[in-house]
Amino acid sequence: MQATIDAPMTDLLPRRERVRYAILFVVAAVWNFAGAIPGFFDSSGMFAREFGRELRDPVMEIVYRGAWGTALLYGVGFLMVARDPVRHTGIVLMGGLGKAFFALHLAYMFAKGWTSSFALVVIAGDALFVALFVAYFLNVRRRGHAVV
Repeated sequence: MQATIDAPMTDLLPRRERVRYAILFVVAAVWNFAGAIPGFFDSSGMFAREFGRELRDPVMEIVYRGAWGTALLYGVGFLMVARDPVRHTGIVLMGGLGKAFFALHLAYMFAKGWTSSFALVVIAGDALFVALFVAYFLNVRRRGHAVV
């Protein structure tokens, strides 16, 4: 009994699923890092690519950089999930909701003509991850594990 308590929660999933989730969440982390690293370290350049105009307001630049800092933290969180996908469902919930809200807001801004077509890549990528995260939650729940 003690060995079961001390075992990682990932052991509750078949090996094939653990590998599949490890790949999913490493890819999700890389996706976040691909935007967050240039967005955090070159906020003006990323803003210009995303919105097709210069970022001139220093307050807005700090706010924008902060948003990319959040995306960077989500990426670190997804790496934690890759290691133990059953234990860290809360990280997936927060990251998935962040992706869903960001994609919705960016789609709204695109529809208003406020972003460049580069935003479509971000919207599509985040929407895909949201769908994959929903499938992950359904599977984890189907196996009898708490989602949060």
